Amino acid sequence: MSLIKIENLTFAYPGSFDNVFENANVQIDSDWKLGFVGRNGRGKTTLLRLMLGEFEYSGKIISSVKFDYFPYEVKDKTRMALEVLTEVCTTAEEWEIIREVSYLDVDTEGLYRPFCTLSNGEQTKVLLATMFLGQNNFLLIDEPTNHLDVEARETVAKYLNSKKGFILVSHDRAFLDNCVDHILSINKSDIEVKKCDFSTWLYNFENQQSLEIEQNERLRKDIKRLKQAARRTADWSDKVEKTKIGGFDKGYIGHMSAKMMQKSKNLQNRQSKALEEKSKLLKNVEYDEQLKIHSLSYHSSKLAEFIKVSVTYDGKAINTPVSFTVNSGDRIFLNGKNGSGKSSLLKLLYDESISYNGTVIKGSNLIVSVIPQDTSSLSGTLDEFASQRNIDSVLLKAILQKLGFNQTQYEKNMQEYSAGQKKKVYIAASLCDKAHLYIWDEPLNYIDIYSRRQIEKLIISYQPTMLLVEHDKAFQDAVATQIITIE
Repeated sequence: MSLIKIENLTFAYPGSFDNVFENANVQIDSDWKLGFVGRNGRGKTTLLRLMLGEFEYSGKIISSVKFDYFPYEVKDKTRMALEVLTEVCTTAEEWEIIREVSYLDVDTEGLYRPFCTLSNGEQTKVLLATMFLGQNNFLLIDEPTNHLDVEARETVAKYLNSKKGFILVSHDRAFLDNCVDHILSINKSDIEVKKCDFSTWLYNFENQQSLEIEQNERLRKDIKRLKQAARRTADWSDKVEKTKIGGFDKGYIGHMSAKMMQKSKNLQNRQSKALEEKSKLLKNVEYDEQLKIHSLSYHSSKLAEFIKVSVTYDGKAINTPVSFTVNSGDRIFLNGKNGSGKSSLLKLLYDESISYNGTVIKGSNLIVSVIPQDTSSLSGTLDEFASQRNIDSVLLKAILQKLGFNQTQYEKNMQEYSAGQKKKVYIAASLCDKAHLYIWDEPLNYIDIYSRRQIEKLIISYQPTMLLVEHDKAFQDAVATQIITIE
């Protein structure tokens, strides 16, 4: 056990006038299982990369342990999987790698195939397991759940719970709850560590947030009252000054005016001091601003129907036939292992290039709004994107602001956005759409916990008709009306 110390850390990206961190201080025990949370774009991945020494910064990062970063970049995926894993941990024996990956329910025969033949979920598991074989290392694990289905997330969470010595960046609440004992959070104003599980941290955070929001509202009312009083004082001062003009006994009037002016000045000084003190007490709080969705009513209660449908690839079915109906007000989640055809089933309602067996009935004149799983094609400015999608750019930016964007991000090329910010662009665009049915494919990939709560509250409040693939169990439990397992 040793300490990792971050002292007076200040960092800004080249060409940026805004510091990502400013005099940040935090102390971490190398034996902790540390969950790392915060809004997209607040600097979680940046902090990990600073710990790896990838950027220059002012301040100190002091550690006697070696930092390893996940996801590990495999440059040649055509090599045998075991060869790749031996490169990941050069000190590990073959039997140790086989033993470790077996803890994650991976078929060890896959180690003797090309790495590229493993599924994305299997690649995640074997790389993560092998990295834990390194001696005197502290793992910086950056969003490992994005290629994992619900079952795989539970397996990996159980595995991580048996380990120690890592920082885990994740936005999956159930996943965090099952494998961490401390929470490191980046808020608007600071970085802090709490010794607790995630549910306890979230409960305390929400209560503290509510108290701080209430305090801010009271302070804002006090500040408004003080400003009004200051304006009245200034008006009174002007009236006093005007009494010097005209009149007969100018000496007496001048004397009284001077006394009144001094009294006015003293009062203004007291009011300015009170305003400054009140303003200092205002908290920089993470607000969960309310989102809206503009769903349309459909002329029929039934919007779509799937009858014994299986997606085909090269003429072969990749899932067992599935039947279900999408009725008005339904929020249907498709669950299943990676590669079971969930995304393709969604696409059958808007992409005619997908091959399938069975019958898909889509309501006439049905308007759908889509959030795709892949965001890599995003480029250009937000205004250009809004024009292409035929949506109001002002509304798009207003929604993004509620999801944690700031003004400087509006002018950037979207290729520069983080993965979470790109996903938020598609979420905001869908919320701009007026549609009968919302089809969202893994909408919460890379999305921060605060925004997930906002989206949950939105769906519960407005109850749009939806068809979704999403592996966040807490999100499913909160909003699903029906869960269909694809095999």
